[in-house]
Amino acid sequence: MRSAITRLTFTTLLLASAFAFADAPLKLGSTAAFAQPLEVAVAEAKKQGLEVELIEFNDWIAPNVSLANGDIDVNYFQHIPFLENAKAAAGFDLVPYAPGVINNVGLYSKKYKSFDELPEGARVAIANDPINSGRGLQLLAKAGLITLKPGVGYKATEDDILTNPKHINIIQLEAVQLVPAYDDVDLVQGYPAYIRQSKLFDATSALLFDGLDHPEYVIQFVIQPKSRDDARLKKFVDIYQHSPVVRAALDEYLGTLYQAGWER
Repeated sequence: MRSAITRLTFTTLLLASAFAFADAPLKLGSTAAFAQPLEVAVAEAKKQGLEVELIEFNDWIAPNVSLANGDIDVNYFQHIPFLENAKAAAGFDLVPYAPGVINNVGLYSKKYKSFDELPEGARVAIANDPINSGRGLQLLAKAGLITLKPGVGYKATEDDILTNPKHINIIQLEAVQLVPAYDDVDLVQGYPAYIRQSKLFDATSALLFDGLDHPEYVIQFVIQPKSRDDARLKKFVDIYQHSPVVRAALDEYLGTLYQAGWER
């Protein structure tokens, strides 16, 4: 009889814990580049009875650290190559849960209207993290400014450059510093969301975009594996992907420079 009472108490505790978890706000971490449409999704979720707390980080390291530590339930700011690199570097046990949007990235110049006008030794700024620098190098190769070793893809580094006919000087900066560098360099790798926030120049004015032909760059909702069955998470992602109000916010904020990754 004592054993039966103990089992009943344990089961009751588990159920109570599950209900408490379901009632707690879903903690979502992101960065400024994605915050505005997410705020709309958070408001829509609240209308449907789901409380979501949006936590904005100002760098690309803290969201994964916070998620790995259990301080947040999910983050939304990175694509799979970035996640895999972060996992390899820090040993995080994190997994992609669902796709979000894929954003165009471009090459912008304040001084020149074409790549042919770039001078010998032009100063070119790209992202300095291992994955987005590879994306920047791919862009430079697409522009014909460099050639890369075959097959390196997003893992390209400057060591993979085979030719550099204009002898461009590549400067690697933190991604959030690329927009301010627009005034100081000849060409800069740019992320339209950050450009729109800065209001320094037109996000659609790139000399070249990398196109939406790289599915590996779809931004992901990322979680700890134990959260795969979290009903709050499932409901919020469904709102983000299928709410007409959220879609309108994405269209307003990102214009034509994105695609819904879940529709690819």
